[in-house]
Amino acid sequence: MTAPKSTNISNILMLNLAVLLISTSGALGRYITLDPIITIFYRCVLAAVIFYAYCKWQGISLRIASTKDVLKVISGGLLMGAHWVTYFYSLKYSSVAIALLSLFTYPVITAFLEPLLFKTRFNKIHVALGFLVLFGVYFLSPDFDLENNSFIAVLFGIASAVFYSLRNLLMKKEIERYNGSTLMFYQILVVALVLSPAFFYSEVDKVLEQWKPLLTLALLTTCIGHTLFLKSFKNFSITAASIMSSIQPVYGIALGAMFLNEIPSAKTMIGGSLIISAVIIESLSSLRSRK
Repeated sequence: MTAPKSTNISNILMLNLAVLLISTSGALGRYITLDPIITIFYRCVLAAVIFYAYCKWQGISLRIASTKDVLKVISGGLLMGAHWVTYFYSLKYSSVAIALLSLFTYPVITAFLEPLLFKTRFNKIHVALGFLVLFGVYFLSPDFDLENNSFIAVLFGIASAVFYSLRNLLMKKEIERYNGSTLMFYQILVVALVLSPAFFYSEVDKVLEQWKPLLTLALLTTCIGHTLFLKSFKNFSITAASIMSSIQPVYGIALGAMFLNEIPSAKTMIGGSLIISAVIIESLSSLRSRK
């Protein structure tokens, strides 16, 4: 029996709301003037408290079954922390547009890494998509010079994409066995513990001055955004959700233009179009292969 049309629309709207909330990380990361490591530390402390309260309220089990799974969750947390820190450094060196578009190379990077790590069949189309992404990255920063902030931002963005891809692949089987909020709570806790030395060299006055954007980053972006996105997997396949989430850079760039007056250049838009095209082609190819 086909689901009512209104239900389908509400599910699509919910998924878009999740993607919109997650995309606020770009504008918030640019707005917050703290060092990225300090920003991520306080983001994770606040988010861990919120996630713990949410799990207790919803009766979600925080038990991890085995030592092997604990090690996987810790590794996932380390990779997620590296992903966030490098992404926020990318934001510091350039614009929301360049950081987000560099990060969004992760779906194609994942397509290359997955066959290597899981010994699955390699799809030849990924070679062409890889070149398309590289061409897009070239447009983001045509000046390959470590003195160029845009080039440094692209390097940090691609590094962030690699860490994010590895984290997603590592947690692929765990997502099927544990509640998403449980996994997010422990990974965020790992990041907070690893970055805890940041507490001792952060200036409390400056942190308190920016408590509002920090709380917004923890609550809206990290907790509500990621929770809604995970819940969307009940209504859509992961591949379908990934295709729809390709609009994230568009939302992020729009927010950067609205609140930070960051208008991307024509070259950035061309490079971004090439990268997003590769992401959509890869997602559609994956969707067809699973039918």
